[in-house]
Amino acid sequence: MAQKNERDREASVHIGNLDDRATDELIWELMVQAGPVVNVHLPKDRVTQSTQGYGFCEFQSAEDADYAVKIMNMVKLFGKPMRANKSANDRRLLDVGAKLFIGNLDPDVDKKLFFDTFAAFGPLYNLL
Repeated sequence: MAQKNERDREASVHIGNLDDRATDELIWELMVQAGPVVNVHLPKDRVTQSTQGYGFCEFQSAEDADYAVKIMNMVKLFGKPMRANKSANDRRLLDVGAKLFIGNLDPDVDKKLFFDTFAAFGPLYNLL
């Protein structure tokens, strides 16, 4: 049985590209829309005590975490699109088939539109 302070990696989501104004409470309120939240942790800089732009949200089940990744990835918070992915442990299991460069896009194409368009073909990683 896991200790109380251990995170369930299967039910955890890594949240990146967070604005400095994001707080544990705000992320909790946002993520609870996807399912029951067990814990939220936004690491802080030891000196400045400001958040470091990423965090973790643990859900009650892996299914809730999967759903959160699907609906919360690229949602804008304070004008910045959040990145929601399963915790790093799952990344080693991913079968990344190709790296693609897509250029000459219309200036009106933002990351959200790009993601929504190409996500239909499979999972996307490292949108730059």
